[in-house]
Amino acid sequence: MSLWSRIADALAALRSGEGLANVFDKLRTPPEQRVGFAIAVIALGAKMAKADGQVTRDEVMAFREVFSIPKGEEQNAARVFNMARTDVAGYEDYAARVARMFGPGSATLCDVIEGLFHIAMADGEYHPGEDMYLARVAELFGIDERRFRAMRARFVPGGRADPFEVLGVDPDTPMADIRAAYRALVRDTHPDALAARGVPPEAVKLAEDRLICINNAWDEVQALRLEDKPA
Repeated sequence: MSLWSRIADALAALRSGEGLANVFDKLRTPPEQRVGFAIAVIALGAKMAKADGQVTRDEVMAFREVFSIPKGEEQNAARVFNMARTDVAGYEDYAARVARMFGPGSATLCDVIEGLFHIAMADGEYHPGEDMYLARVAELFGIDERRFRAMRARFVPGGRADPFEVLGVDPDTPMADIRAAYRALVRDTHPDALAARGVPPEAVKLAEDRLICINNAWDEVQALRLEDKPA
């Protein structure tokens, strides 16, 4: 059964009278977590699309880029988007339920935030309302401010991620510990690791840019440490 077929099953539960937020609570374990990830990004993305006061075609089409929605499945994705956009439940309730689904601070929640950043930037602008929205969702997800800033700098033009922030270390951290942090991040970004935590193959490509950023940060830290060495 495809990811979108499972989403259709979740929608059947919605049509039977269950609220979208309640459906999140049933999607805690594989393979249902893949459905949960997709619905989380689409539903929170729909709520975020209203943060700047409008829902653009670019933002809607961004879902296709995140999930590579196959022909014939667009209607299922659109239904989730429209349900979330018109649901009376607030985005904070959605975010809290998604956090419980995956566990506060989990790597999967960072994957969800990255999907939301991709959607936020689909129209080429990053609205202050979107920034406040994403910062609050990250807070509810248990994602610390340093990690959130690093993700924002990767997606928002003009931003620059501090290499130490990207690697999750302080500037005075011993090089051996920085190397260990770098290797751990690379492992966590591997497609197998993403699949293990419920990220569907359709969305794994989101990690490609993250890996590039991690590698660039590691190269930059090495260069900085070489500059600091006495001649």
